[in-house]
Amino acid sequence: MQQVLEQIKKGLIVSCQALEEEPLHSSFIMGRMAVAAKEGGAVGIRANSVPDILEIKKQVDLPLIGIIKQVYNNHPVFITPTMKEIDALATTGAEIIATDATNRIRPDGSDLESFYRKIRSKYPHILLMADVSSVEEAIFADELGFDIVAPTLYGYTEETNGLKIDDNDYEVIKQIVKEVKNAKVIAEGNVSTPEIARFVLDINVHAVVVGSAITRPQIITKKFVDALQK
Repeated sequence: MQQVLEQIKKGLIVSCQALEEEPLHSSFIMGRMAVAAKEGGAVGIRANSVPDILEIKKQVDLPLIGIIKQVYNNHPVFITPTMKEIDALATTGAEIIATDATNRIRPDGSDLESFYRKIRSKYPHILLMADVSSVEEAIFADELGFDIVAPTLYGYTEETNGLKIDDNDYEVIKQIVKEVKNAKVIAEGNVSTPEIARFVLDINVHAVVVGSAITRPQIITKKFVDALQK
């Protein structure tokens, strides 16, 4: 476990994800995207779904953060929301499993603490990453025993809707780094430029995750088009 954390230390983790409605939705394409990320110097990959993870594992030997995005009856908690998804990810060889670690009740009615206890009891040797939306949630996840915390959901919950990590001079990440005592803090969520990535790394986070700015060409293209049309 410690070796994996050392492998990703102070490096770039690339999120290789494409949902069903997106043009690059394909395990084969995500596998090639992971190869490209490795060639560019990435130290890790974040990926969604068992098929994508298995394909990426065939293509690169980088540590992988695995998630399964699964919506149950329009429930807002959808990043690895139940033990069903945890069990599926545990079969893939993903070194790290990430889950929604907000204070919201999960689709099966459980709270974060009971969910965490179930995971740790069944899979004590898998690194667990908490995707949180606030400093308070990061502190609680750290106290529970999560190995990694990240403000992945900052801006995507009812309380934080529309906020970005660069609001107020990255105060949310600064506070998480200050308050979290044991878990490694990873910067994730709206890291949209190399300059932001460099800045948050200097705040003393353990690593940085970048997704859309690298692996979603439709979003990258739109930024250029919007700029040309101004």
